[in-house]
Amino acid sequence: MIRSGLLNPHLMALLARVRHTNRLVIADSMFPSWPGIETVDLSLVYGIPTVPQVVEAVLATWKAGPVWMASEFNDHNDTAVRAEFLSAFGGTPVLWEPHLALKARVPGSIGLIRTGERRIYTNVVLESA
Repeated sequence: MIRSGLLNPHLMALLARVRHTNRLVIADSMFPSWPGIETVDLSLVYGIPTVPQVVEAVLATWKAGPVWMASEFNDHNDTAVRAEFLSAFGGTPVLWEPHLALKARVPGSIGLIRTGERRIYTNVVLESA
């Protein structure tokens, strides 16, 4: 029986299939579904879990290279929220691009993890290192 770390078997199976330079999306609760992309839905209620909580749990066992976020995130979220996200990335550099460019990265991703996040422009695309 697993006693620590990730407990969700669907999430663990998805992460095990992500290889070098493959991408993984961690999305807010309002992010559209993408047919053909495996989705692990972790949403419980609005706000639970948050994107930073899921990012921290994933990065505890999974090595990320570049991280992409929408540049609009900085315009629509306060300093505390921005700091929360940067802390969750643990020093991994964030590359900022327009929201529509970020969405264009989704079709090439191995999987999408949906959270209960309710804050705007909080979607993250991670590339495995």
